[in-house]
Amino acid sequence: MNGPAWLRPLLIAVLCLIWGSTWLGIRLGPQELPLTAAGARFALAGLVMIVITPTLRRLEGAPPPPTWLWVTAAVTNFAGSYGILYVAETVVPSGVAAVLWAIFPVLMAIAGTVWLGETLSRRQTGGLLLSFSGIVAMFSGDLGVGPEALPMALLLLGSPIVSAVGTVLIKKHGSKTSSIVLNRNGMVLGAVLLGGAALLREGWRPEVWTTQGVVSMAALALVGTVFAFSTYFWLLRHMPAGKLSLISYVTPVLATLLGVAVGDGKLDGATIVGTGLVIAGVCLVVRKPKG
Repeated sequence: MNGPAWLRPLLIAVLCLIWGSTWLGIRLGPQELPLTAAGARFALAGLVMIVITPTLRRLEGAPPPPTWLWVTAAVTNFAGSYGILYVAETVVPSGVAAVLWAIFPVLMAIAGTVWLGETLSRRQTGGLLLSFSGIVAMFSGDLGVGPEALPMALLLLGSPIVSAVGTVLIKKHGSKTSSIVLNRNGMVLGAVLLGGAALLREGWRPEVWTTQGVVSMAALALVGTVFAFSTYFWLLRHMPAGKLSLISYVTPVLATLLGVAVGDGKLDGATIVGTGLVIAGVCLVVRKPKG
């Protein structure tokens, strides 16, 4: 099922809006229990996927992915990437987190040359260096909260790295398989892994959950996970990964503006310069050459 020509650009725009706001949604959850919040998000999302998968599979009409591939997605794209992200966002403001995560398409470009036989042009190489300089510029400031954010910001960089590993494997080995089954199985196993890590690190503290935290978790699970990831992996089957990378440099702009608007972080000089350099560098990496 490929859909009409206008469907893919529309879905990309919707994903930008959703993922531009999820960074703040994570910050609104229970900061004392980041792994518990992440595990609850994927547990709810996994339950919904179990219910809707039979119907969606009939529309999709693709064979299931191999077991090792959805296990890899669970470990990398879900449990690993989001476990790191949730822990890091207990300190790092949502907008800064989104900008640091914007190196994802840059990592994908590097991974493409190493594992997928692709090559980097001079423009793309320049974009890589520009993005790196933007990250250095951001770390030279206070990241909106002070020097104590630096270790967590460094940890956060592990999230897009882990996700890039999973995405490369999915793109290489799963482009002709069911993205619906991949999502369902990956979310359920990811929830189990995050839940186990939460019990070991955080224990059981239901009193920490507020109405705001529950609503935020439910919205992230249903809209930011079930809908967004099902849409993203469907698009990944039908579009070049480079085009989908457009999402990664639109969302940090939206996330930064939204975070500042509600008082989550601030726009100091280093953050403004660094954000601009990262986004400009990513644009150079993913932009198609003229002609």
